[in-house]
Amino acid sequence: MTNAAAARDDSAVRAERRGAAGFIILDRLRALNALTLPMLRAIAAALDDFERDARVARVVVASAGGRAFSSGADLRSTYELGQAGDHAAQLDFFREEYRLNRRIARYSKPCAALVDGIVMGGGVGLFAYASRRVVSERCVFAMPEVGIGFFPDIGAAHLLARLPSRIGALLAATGKRIEAGDVVELAIAQTFVPSSDLPALTDALAEAAPLDAVLDRFAAPPPLGKLAAEGAAIQTWFARLDRPAVLAALAKAAPGAELAAAALTAMRATSPTTQAIALRQIALASDLSLEETLRVDFRIASRICRGEDLYEGVRATIIDKRGVPRWRPGPSEPIAEAAIDAYFAPLPPAEELTFPEPARR
Repeated sequence: MTNAAAARDDSAVRAERRGAAGFIILDRLRALNALTLPMLRAIAAALDDFERDARVARVVVASAGGRAFSSGADLRSTYELGQAGDHAAQLDFFREEYRLNRRIARYSKPCAALVDGIVMGGGVGLFAYASRRVVSERCVFAMPEVGIGFFPDIGAAHLLARLPSRIGALLAATGKRIEAGDVVELAIAQTFVPSSDLPALTDALAEAAPLDAVLDRFAAPPPLGKLAAEGAAIQTWFARLDRPAVLAALAKAAPGAELAAAALTAMRATSPTTQAIALRQIALASDLSLEETLRVDFRIASRICRGEDLYEGVRATIIDKRGVPRWRPGPSEPIAEAAIDAYFAPLPPAEELTFPEPARR
């Protein structure tokens, strides 16, 4: 990345104190606030500054407007680094992203994330670990990585494995998008605020009043969710977190169940390997801490970046924006258990993800 490009990405994050709140504003609107390494570093630096500032009682993470809170990581950059063989730079991004996810989850001051639009992939990592999570009716939530030959990372399996009725497995293996009603009903977010009220809420968050009192003042009933009513069926389809078993269950249910038919179509179109990885993640993550989940994610990312499906998926969907990705192995080919095991295997000790504590002043 050139110095000029890095400077532009630094300016895509604005950090400012307003009254009792430190605001971190994502402002790379043309790219749907897709995250770059300089942006991650700017967010981490702002968190450090606000933590040291005794005038700051809370931190608020939001977007400057537009269609997205954050659509995820800048996948074009990941693709270009991989094509150049610079896997070290790729892993620098994931290492710092995962450390930032954990930093938000462990932050010493209340942190509110306001989502008024798309929140996907890496954007979920800035949202889901905040202590207070707010969505509007414009929220669209997804972990769609299987569609580009990647996997639900940023510790998402820790969240998805804890959703009821194996709904998290459905979201992970299909990349299904859900809206505000489901996001609140599944407790991914705690508070619904209409989009038209978010500017006033943002102003009120700068006040010295307790954070929960401010949020309660603006909270409104969310739209009705849809997935909970399908919970028993989803539990049946994903009873075995095994790709062939899930496909067979979906195929059997699809003639009479619209959701099963859509899930089956998605799984036939997206990366078989990363579907198998995602299902394995869900199976494991219910017994793992967030830190342990992120360490596993880093192991998987380090191997996927040296594979084929990620580059094929990004090429077809983001670079060329046409055609059908040619997955290897393909949708009808078997995937060896040993091949999936290899993604999860420990790295050499010097290469494992670590979590150094931030410096204090």
